[in-house]
Amino acid sequence: MPPESASFLPSSLDDVVRHYLLNELLRGVSRSFYLTLRVLPQPLREPISVAYLLARAADTLADTTAVPMLKRAAALQQFHAQLQLDKAADAPLERLREAYIDRLNHIAESELLTKLSALFELFARQTGPDRALIRNVVLTLIEGMLSDLENFPAPLNDAATVTALPDEQQLARYTYLVAGCVGEFWTKISIAHTDELQAWGEAEAQHSNLGIRFGQALQMTNILRDVPRDLRLGRCYLPQPWLDEVGLTAAALMNAKNSAAAQPLLIKGIEVALAHYALAEAYVTALPRRCLRLRLAALWPLFIGLKTLVELSQQKEWLEVAHVCKVERGWVYRMIFLSCGAVFSNTLLRWWCAHLRRGISLV
Repeated sequence: MPPESASFLPSSLDDVVRHYLLNELLRGVSRSFYLTLRVLPQPLREPISVAYLLARAADTLADTTAVPMLKRAAALQQFHAQLQLDKAADAPLERLREAYIDRLNHIAESELLTKLSALFELFARQTGPDRALIRNVVLTLIEGMLSDLENFPAPLNDAATVTALPDEQQLARYTYLVAGCVGEFWTKISIAHTDELQAWGEAEAQHSNLGIRFGQALQMTNILRDVPRDLRLGRCYLPQPWLDEVGLTAAALMNAKNSAAAQPLLIKGIEVALAHYALAEAYVTALPRRCLRLRLAALWPLFIGLKTLVELSQQKEWLEVAHVCKVERGWVYRMIFLSCGAVFSNTLLRWWCAHLRRGISLV
């Protein structure tokens, strides 16, 4: 008798697998974002979690540096092809697992790749409209990952081959592909599952644009925080014209002694991020107060992002790879506790955002 495939698992085991994917495994790979996923309204939790797990699996294929770059690109293309099928084939997914399983140090990421068949089965069981939205956002994210591999093929720690993005247009495109599209997806799927957002549906393009800018704000913050580590992966997401303005090369940023000379780059990046955050704030305050869980799920990343900019702006050794800019866990817990009351008042939320912005040093 042939072994049972995911499609023919007994319902009790199927429930166990589904619960494992959406809880234990999700918590293992999503880090702090797990809190945001858990606070979402129930109808949104599963489709957004499935999208996250698929994107996380693709990201693992893209970022596992123990695998040669060309093989990573081929793996992403294969993953991309499987997403476009009504039902993914087990054999290609198994080949992906076998190519990576001994190269991963992160236990949860390794477990995610072993569960690809079950994850694709869960994806196939989403409603048609949800599948279309999930597929579109993950394919867009994969496009961004492939663009990364194409733009930054340099080997690790090869300062001579570190390259920067050519211009601000490419920066905007990159932040859309790897994060802005998530804000767009989040908005569309929220409208589809939330009666209170039907008015948003009449102006979906406007609200989707706010969602895009929200995602770009968070990604710009990640870029600024991760500059020292990205440089050692051969990647500089700061545009070349910015570097030219301060007379530095991308390779020069690998020297922490250039932190002071590079300070204008940090300030310029923070200003770009703040312009995005202004629209992220508009996004949160536009959510109806009745949508308590949706407001909290959007509010927490907004506050953590702004607080990260506060911490970054006060770092003197911005380019020191050993200095990891992180918001203190205690601050996050206090923010979550206090936000449960403040979330009902747009006046309080705007005051809180303004308070955080005042803590950002731009001199």
